[in-house]
Parts: sequence; C-alpha cells; structure tokens
Amino acid sequence: MEKRTVSAQEITPLESGIPGARTLVTVQSERLQVNKGISSTETRYYISSLAREEAGEEKLAGLIRGHWGAVENRTHWKRDALMGEDGMRSREPVLLANVALIRNALLTMHAAHYEGRNLVELSEAMHRRPALALHLIRAPWP
Repeated sequence: MEKRTVSAQEITPLESGIPGARTLVTVQSERLQVNKGISSTETRYYISSLAREEAGEEKLAGLIRGHWGAVENRTHWKRDALMGEDGMRSREPVLLANVALIRNALLTMHAAHYEGRNLVELSEAMHRRPALALHLIRAPWP
C-alpha cells in the first residue's frame, strides 16, 4: 500500500541557482508492506519551470509520472532489451557513462538510417551479420 503527497513551493532562479526554475515540487511517498509489517517514507524533489498557479499539485504529479514512464518505457527499455544494459555489473561511473553514450548513439543511428524498422529484428540481424553494423557505423548522416 502506498500513499503519495505532492506539494509545490514557488522559488526563483536566483534562489535555486537553476535558470528558469519557478517551482520546487516535493513528493513524499509512504509505503507499507502489509505482509512484512514494514513501513518506509521517501521524499523526492523536483524542479519545474511552471509557476505554481499554472500547475496545481495534481498536474505536477501527473507530469512527474509521465516523465518517468517515458524514460522507462522508451529509453531504458530499448537499451536494456536490445543491449543488455541491466546485465552490466561494473560500478565504474566513467565506464558506465561512456557505454550509455555509445548505446544512445547506436539507437540514434538506428532511428536515422532504419526509420520504421523493428529494432529487435534489426539488432538480431546485426548479430547474425556484423557487416551490417559496420555499414551503419560508416554510413553518412542523413
């Protein structure tokens, strides 16, 4: 069982040090694992360029859920399902950042050169025929 409380407070870019910042959004989640009898509280903070009066707490909560849903469903799923991102066991931040950049670049190249093609099928084809991957790397940008 989970209970979320969303609150918003006006801030200025000067206060936050972030250009365009107008609202500090606080999301407090209280979770109760009934079967274990364990409860926990987590507080997350977000900064928005919307003014508090432009977007109430419910709208801000929807925007936050939509953002993370998009990240998980679009970007992360592709990197994990196609390239096994979650299987990496390294904890070296520089290595992980560089590999993530390479994976994002490959997804961008797939989209630019093979628009509309199924990424899973394309990835499997490149595993079977590595020359296709080399062709993609050498291809000029459209």
